[in-house]
Amino acid sequence: MFSLSLYIELIFTFFFSLTALFFMRKFALNVGLVDKPNARKLHVGAVPLVGGLSICISILYFLFNHPDIIIHTELYAASILVLVVVGALDDKFDINFKLRFLVQGALSVAMMVLGKIELSTAGNIFGTGTILLGWAGYIITILAVVGAINAFNMVDGIDGLLGALSSVTFGGLGFLMYYYEQYDLAYLCLILIVIITPYILLNLGAFGRKRRVFMGDAGSMLIGFTVIWLLLLSSQENRPLMRPVTALWLIGIPLMDMAAIMIRRIRRGDSPFKPDREHLHHIFQRIGLSSLQTLLTITSISAIFAIIGIVGEIYSIPEYLMFYGFIAIFSIYLTSLLKIWVITKSIRRYFD
Repeated sequence: MFSLSLYIELIFTFFFSLTALFFMRKFALNVGLVDKPNARKLHVGAVPLVGGLSICISILYFLFNHPDIIIHTELYAASILVLVVVGALDDKFDINFKLRFLVQGALSVAMMVLGKIELSTAGNIFGTGTILLGWAGYIITILAVVGAINAFNMVDGIDGLLGALSSVTFGGLGFLMYYYEQYDLAYLCLILIVIITPYILLNLGAFGRKRRVFMGDAGSMLIGFTVIWLLLLSSQENRPLMRPVTALWLIGIPLMDMAAIMIRRIRRGDSPFKPDREHLHHIFQRIGLSSLQTLLTITSISAIFAIIGIVGEIYSIPEYLMFYGFIAIFSIYLTSLLKIWVITKSIRRYFD
């Protein structure tokens, strides 16, 4: 699969993405596309929201040079461009979340109508035979696309986390595609990781705290859409490359965190879209972990989830066992979240 020219392209892509970040950072400062501290955002100073813009530019440049690496390249490129524009407007002007959802839903419809990419089967997740979704697949596809986009949007709460979790997902998917000899998809997943890596470095302050950047809604929506696009390509085509249940494990942490938080908000009588500080990364920080420790812990858990999914896929562990296992872990997490104040207080008392 790999040749000298591919290694050179990987290196070039890394520096192209890094250069785009520095150029877009200056642009953002000039136009006021920055994130300022407030009650929920505790960073210091105005930080440019250009991660998504830079990553989009790098992806589009790569696709321009490799138009046949995936099917419907033009549709995917147009979709992420729309998402990034809407996300950048949201970052700048804080537009209504209903408009974002409308755009995301419209893109999922375009994905189904123009690209014929949709959720048509859930696999044999109950052990009773393969479940064909029929007409319900259209509705479930819209929910899956909107859900994935917002799952990655919600998880973007501490430095490096969104980039790390998406890299785990792309890495796990890329490994499976390489295993199944789908080298184009595997290489695209690797390219995505290479493109995201410079953002992670700047986000963590590797080039100095004054040069930090944030992803912004533009970036989190782009990444969530890209994840669901590739997962559907891999598990829902006429000849699926992997089982649908495996996708759950590859995006386990963002998916569980979003679902649990929304359930808790609804039980409390709040809007499921009302922002708060009750995500998994907030919980670990309340326990006493630093931001870096929290990043490493959550990324490690996500990697374990991905490994479980990969092992289950390669060794053909029954789909219903993989599904029930995922639901069991989610149930434990949800139950713990509903009692999180008691749990965190007990943990802090134990270590104090």
